Amino acid sequence: MTWVTVSIEEDGVVEFQLGIGTRKGLFLARSEDRENWELSEPKFPMEAVRAVALTPAKVYAAAVNEHFGPTIATSADFGETWSEPDHAPVAFPADTETALEGIWQIVLAGDVVYAGVEPSALFRSEDGGETFELVRGLWDHEHRPHWTPGGGGQMIHTILPHPTDSQRITVAMSTGGVYRTEDGGKSWTASNRGISAEFLPDDEPEFGQCVHKVAMHPARPERFFLQNHGGVYRSDDDAKTWKSIAGGLPNDFGFAMVVHPSKPDTVYNFPLVADVLRFPPEGRCRVYRSEDAGETWTGLGNGLPDKGFYAGVLRDGMCVDARDGIYFGTRSGEVWASPDGGDTWHQVAAHLPDVLCVRAQVV
Repeated sequence: MTWVTVSIEEDGVVEFQLGIGTRKGLFLARSEDRENWELSEPKFPMEAVRAVALTPAKVYAAAVNEHFGPTIATSADFGETWSEPDHAPVAFPADTETALEGIWQIVLAGDVVYAGVEPSALFRSEDGGETFELVRGLWDHEHRPHWTPGGGGQMIHTILPHPTDSQRITVAMSTGGVYRTEDGGKSWTASNRGISAEFLPDDEPEFGQCVHKVAMHPARPERFFLQNHGGVYRSDDDAKTWKSIAGGLPNDFGFAMVVHPSKPDTVYNFPLVADVLRFPPEGRCRVYRSEDAGETWTGLGNGLPDKGFYAGVLRDGMCVDARDGIYFGTRSGEVWASPDGGDTWHQVAAHLPDVLCVRAQVV
């Protein structure tokens, strides 16, 4: 989840903006009421856009061209024009003998831009994303030779900088699990105690879990919520230990996990039937909300398809905005928005390519 602090004038014009990354291009949407949306033509229509970050000043899009490889493009006018460096902004140093396969996450933390990539590595930029440097402490970790690809690849897909301490960062990967640093990336510790790995001989190993997504609210940074490949968890002790909060969900498999923008105890999940099907239970499109940090869950479907729905939501396919808005995109190319925390839903777009990521902001 990418957190951006936005200042909104009480009597000013408010616009809601979405960045929608798909298998074939980036779509940008804007609305004044979150019910009626203006959707752009596709940007980068021949490229998969796996990660998007929005700020009031700039849009970041991580695209993969099958011929030229991955890059990060930026726009200062919400997609009207784009800037792309002549060099590859994210690239492994020659001594690693590793080629970049994709960029799966872009996160802004103050003046620093982080990128999570495939194969599993973390990069950071201090010049607005023009150039990135490999975070060597994680790359050189003794566990790295033992990390293996999940079904979608081997990548760092979650980056959670601490909101007040720049030295503390939490990342997650498939497969490998959760890792944390408290010294700005020099050293890293696996933080997976309590998370299961049913596909391994030891079902609670130190590392090797197939974590799908981790979420944190900046007002309560010691608490994390996690969707695993089988299992939904919460940590109340800075990711040192994890407990199951899957009770009340129809299934404990899925990819997405997000926290309400202003209510740290309210989280959202999109359960799927494990493991091969990966359909919503009973073919019903439902977002599940917990308002007590995962102790109980409620299915939300007012305005969503009630039957015959067989599309999933990927790990970055769900997000929130700063004004109680919840959004998700599906693998069947539909995007949905709720202006009231999930109580009612309106369709933003349909018939898009497979949605890989959705990001929102209020300006």
